[in-house]
Amino acid sequence: MVAASILAIAVWGFNYGLDFTGGSILEVSFSSARPELGAVQSAAADLNIEGLMIQPVGEDRMIFRFKAIGDEKYQELKKRIGAAAISAGGTGGGEAGEAFEIQRYDSIQPSVGQDLKIRAVYAIFFVLAAIVIYIGWTFRNVSKPVASWKYGIAALIALFHDITIVLGVYAVLGHFFGIEINTPFVAAALTVLGYSVNDTIVVFDRIRENLPQSEENFEGTVNISVNQTLVRSINTSLTVMLVLLSIIFIGGGTIKDFALVLAIGIFVGTYSSIFIASPALVVWEKLSSR
Repeated sequence: MVAASILAIAVWGFNYGLDFTGGSILEVSFSSARPELGAVQSAAADLNIEGLMIQPVGEDRMIFRFKAIGDEKYQELKKRIGAAAISAGGTGGGEAGEAFEIQRYDSIQPSVGQDLKIRAVYAIFFVLAAIVIYIGWTFRNVSKPVASWKYGIAALIALFHDITIVLGVYAVLGHFFGIEINTPFVAAALTVLGYSVNDTIVVFDRIRENLPQSEENFEGTVNISVNQTLVRSINTSLTVMLVLLSIIFIGGGTIKDFALVLAIGIFVGTYSSIFIASPALVVWEKLSSR
């Protein structure tokens, strides 16, 4: 999965949203009937707006995403939206500007988007570094047979697995389904890292508790500790997944992408905490003993 994710990222890259590439977001709510998506697309087709994406949200709203445009073309776009709304209402009357209300209109410059990219990378890097330092400090009294800092590195290996697969899935979704990476994605990715390391520490903490009293070797002690925390880890993740899946399928459009990142990350994070982080300690201990 990690190899496939790296390949997908290398071949397709990411479909960056306006937060990173620059552009505008227009959200409108319609006072009566919301026009069909196809009708709005047809109305705006000959304006040749670069990167125009239209997304229905809820019962009466639409979100328009597009590259930066001039004021004249923006005014014309609003007229076309209003005309489509009047046609959908079937009244044949009223002003185009009265058919909908602008909820927000945000513009992002490309330079700001590039700065966000850099900050996102820094955020993930510093979170990973802080996690390694925190685990090394927390397990400082555990020195045999594996040094405390190695627990942090093992957790980092698991987190690399998690974030790589999340990025790989989004490279695939972006290429085939046009799903974008925006700032909510970065927030969700950081949340995934926090959740995953929390799960990993639960297993590591049980290893620390069992080491002084275990009659097994290190591998056997790790195996016992994983089995003791297995049901707890699965049950905790399952309850979270049920909530996230309900948001993905019946929740609001603005939070679905955030929930999707969390669902993917928590699924692979649960696996990595049990089957990657702990075995990494065992492998390291065997290599050291040789």
